[in-house]
Amino acid sequence: MRILIDTNIIIHREANRVVNEDIGLLFNWLDRLKYEKCVHPLTILEISGHHDEDVVKTMKIKIDNYNLLKTESQDDQLLTQIRQSDNSRNDSIDTSIVKEVYNNRVDYLITEDRGIHRKANLLGCAEKVFKIDAFLEKCIAENPELKNYQVLAVKKEYFGNINLDDVFFDSFKQDYSEFGNWFNKKADNISYVCITDGNVKAFLYLKQEGAGEIYNDIVPAFPQKKRLKIGTFKVTSTGFKLGERFLKVIFDNALQYKVEEIYVTIFDKRDEQLRLIYLLEDWGFKHWGEKTTENGVEQVFVRKCITAPNLKHPKISFPSVSKNTSKWIVPIYPEYHTELFPDSILNNESPQDFSENEPYRNAIKKVYISRSLNRGLNSGDLVLFYRTGGHYAGVVSTIGVVENIVTEIRDENHFIELCRKRSVFDNAGLRKFWNWNKNNRPFIVNFLYIDSFPMPKVNLKRLRELNIIQDAPRGFEPLNNNQFELILKEARANESYIID
Repeated sequence: MRILIDTNIIIHREANRVVNEDIGLLFNWLDRLKYEKCVHPLTILEISGHHDEDVVKTMKIKIDNYNLLKTESQDDQLLTQIRQSDNSRNDSIDTSIVKEVYNNRVDYLITEDRGIHRKANLLGCAEKVFKIDAFLEKCIAENPELKNYQVLAVKKEYFGNINLDDVFFDSFKQDYSEFGNWFNKKADNISYVCITDGNVKAFLYLKQEGAGEIYNDIVPAFPQKKRLKIGTFKVTSTGFKLGERFLKVIFDNALQYKVEEIYVTIFDKRDEQLRLIYLLEDWGFKHWGEKTTENGVEQVFVRKCITAPNLKHPKISFPSVSKNTSKWIVPIYPEYHTELFPDSILNNESPQDFSENEPYRNAIKKVYISRSLNRGLNSGDLVLFYRTGGHYAGVVSTIGVVENIVTEIRDENHFIELCRKRSVFDNAGLRKFWNWNKNNRPFIVNFLYIDSFPMPKVNLKRLRELNIIQDAPRGFEPLNNNQFELILKEARANESYIID
């Protein structure tokens, strides 16, 4: 397996400074799986011109640890078109790097560069281009027996019960001189935390702010609104989609407290901070301005809690969805239901069974695989998930919104690559699903998990009494507006995210 590694990842791996923990874990997996670590010739040129002389010296010594690509593949018509929009030498280098995975010279490319990921989408090879966290997830899913650490579920915990001396908090101490005192004063406040083998891997603190809050240090000035402040937020890449899980916590709190806006102030000088900024921007946060403090200038990002639904890109307006779209109900078997929707756990299931994370449990973005005859789903459509179980135990548990569907699937390997990042199935399960009926190949629905309905949930018996459906759904079955709204009413759904 040949893995091409982008320039910035190599720089941070080999630089003479504190090694980025995320990158260290990535290289650990690459070594254990005996994957060939490849580097592009243009990466060597980029590093040779790096402003940090120590980086240049170190790389000259360590470059033999990588397999330098000896040749560069040719541009085709599509690549030539993409190059026409390259505005700088860096853009051109990005195109040359992604070209090697597009032309199958390497198996996968690992990069945190958003521009490269956009180009991979244009080239139709996005399933072969990974961010660090996504590649770690792939490694864990395909090699569970090699995982030597346990990531426990996100939990609420008092500040006072969390080890401030954990190296996880070192970056906060470096950026904020008062961090230690501030942390200790919050001893009786609740935070959200995720622990791996006794070490903090993710941390979140949220603060409600009333309309009368003063923001003298933010420019431009905030208008008066109820807000949720993301006070402290950091996630280390583990391959378990912790960033998305924590975003769901943020959005759930914003809905619960009925705030108008969510905001965060954050420095943009560390890679981990930039990755967090990119994550927030992907989910609709926009740059507002700056906050000046004694520690320096932080960037301010803001997002409306409930905003106009974006049907083509639901992630930008999440969790807002539109009533003016198609609605569907679809079955999901019990053995996959709570794996995919841990927040939809039933009374007869044990929470302990789901105390250890899996990537697909944490993700907001999920995959549903189907052979349904109905394949006319569109971005923005609403889906109700029905947990099978018969007259009494079959229940409507969860609502989601469609991001997109994939029906043009080349072959079994393409199917696995498309599903791997989000599916509850392992590779063997995906192969079995693909080959189960060769006359009716499956298609893929990428969707966002919106909400779980409270207990007790609406069962098939009640659906029959209300004359909504008489038989359990066998695929994606359409619901009219009256049926959909009646189910939401019976389910006592929180409809604050559903916009007319």
